[in-house]
Amino acid sequence: MSSGHPSSPAASPIPAHVSLPAPSVWPGLLALGLTLAAAGLVGSRVLSIVGAVLCVVGGIGWFLQVLPHDRHEDVSVDAKPVTIAVSHRKVSRMAAAQAPHRARLPLEIYPISAGIKGGLAGSVAMAVSAILYGVISHGSVWYPINLLGAVVYAQTEVSTAQISAFHIELLLVATVLHLTTSILVGLLYGAILPMLPRRPILVGGVFAPLVWTGLLYSVLDLIDPLLNQRIDWLWFLVSQVAFGVVAGLVVVRQVRVPTWQFPLAARAGIESPGMMHEVGEQNPPR
Repeated sequence: MSSGHPSSPAASPIPAHVSLPAPSVWPGLLALGLTLAAAGLVGSRVLSIVGAVLCVVGGIGWFLQVLPHDRHEDVSVDAKPVTIAVSHRKVSRMAAAQAPHRARLPLEIYPISAGIKGGLAGSVAMAVSAILYGVISHGSVWYPINLLGAVVYAQTEVSTAQISAFHIELLLVATVLHLTTSILVGLLYGAILPMLPRRPILVGGVFAPLVWTGLLYSVLDLIDPLLNQRIDWLWFLVSQVAFGVVAGLVVVRQVRVPTWQFPLAARAGIESPGMMHEVGEQNPPR
């Protein structure tokens, strides 16, 4: 008499064989034919002809195998007991000295003022190297300034004498662009250098200018066509390295401030792995 309850999977009999679709080489042959037929479009006609023949043979063989009924084969079942291991995961936390468990690195960062100071100091070093290039190569301090300020003009047919002359509007545009870009890059240095404890000046003063110069080399024609025509990339790289070294030295000499240890999720009381204590876990001593 049935008890009215469905039988458990463990009590179900295990069949000795299972029926599976029979293996077939026809799909692979059809795929090979399609590949050869497509390759023949850019190669020779012989490949396309061979590919078409293989497509027809593979398609016919595949259809005969599945129509009007699929071919199957019986596979013996090798019953083996399966042991399911259950593991409880636990979040690993990093202990900071005399601070609660946290998940934000680095422990200390440079203030925003450090990035601004570094950017302004680097802008002076880069301006000095650029003006030195203008005096040596063209005998004019206005040459590099006008090249930078020419970003507002679309024309590229300008004589060297015109670029070497003083233009108040180009001086204002170049000053705004130079200071704005320098401060933004200085802020970026202030955010990145705390995460580079080893040789920050080498990374910020050499590696970063090389990467920035390479990126600017590919897009300068769109940003400033006149500067792209007349730029001396060696002097440009020298000015970028001067900026990076000076800005990095100024930033790393500033006093670091502790990071805000608790993110918004933790301050709002929302459970977040790695920031909140597990249920039943005692709070570490402060």
